[in-house]
Amino acid sequence: MAEQSANVIIDVKPSLIAAWFHHIFTVPVVEIDDSRTEVASWGRSTVSAGPGKHRVSVYFRYRGQKTARLGESSAEFEVIDGESAHVEARLGPRNGSSFHVRTSPAS
Repeated sequence: MAEQSANVIIDVKPSLIAAWFHHIFTVPVVEIDDSRTEVASWGRSTVSAGPGKHRVSVYFRYRGQKTARLGESSAEFEVIDGESAHVEARLGPRNGSSFHVRTSPAS
C-alpha cells in the first residue's frame, strides 16, 4: 500500500492587540522539517506532508527582510496515512513575545 501525503492546516495569528501592526508590517513564515519553507499569510494556510513525525517552526519577519526569525517557536506533529493535522500558532501580545504553537489532528 502506498503512503499518502496529507493536508496540514496551519492557522497563524497575531495577538488581537497588535494585529493591525503585524498585518501591515510583518510576514509570518512556517517551516516544516527545516527543508521546506512555506511563507504564509496571517490566517489559514494548507500545506501537504507525508506520513510520519514532523517538526514545524513558526516565526515572523518584517516585510523586506530575508533572514530574521522573530518570535520563533517549534512543535512536533505526526501525520498518519493520509489523516490531516492541525497547527495553531498564536503570537503573544508584547514586543518580544514568541509564538505559542499547538498541534492536533484536524477535525
